[in-house]
Amino acid sequence: MKELTILLNTINDVKVFVNTVSKYDFDVDLISGRYAIDAKSIMGIFSLDLSKPLKMQVYSDNCDAFLEEIKPFLVK
Repeated sequence: MKELTILLNTINDVKVFVNTVSKYDFDVDLISGRYAIDAKSIMGIFSLDLSKPLKMQVYSDNCDAFLEEIKPFLVK
């Protein structure tokens, strides 16, 4: 499992992020405070506070291609 921090600033960012995550068959969760949701759920993401960075948990050790695709959303 890998844990990273992401930031989704716009509605389009959320759309692009969900489309990217949905291409992969491993699980990805987004965590905001005490809420954890499936990153493949666009409605779930919109239920979170998107004004703050989100913790992302990727349940795969072989996810380099995925991490490369979501690089614009990663918080350094």
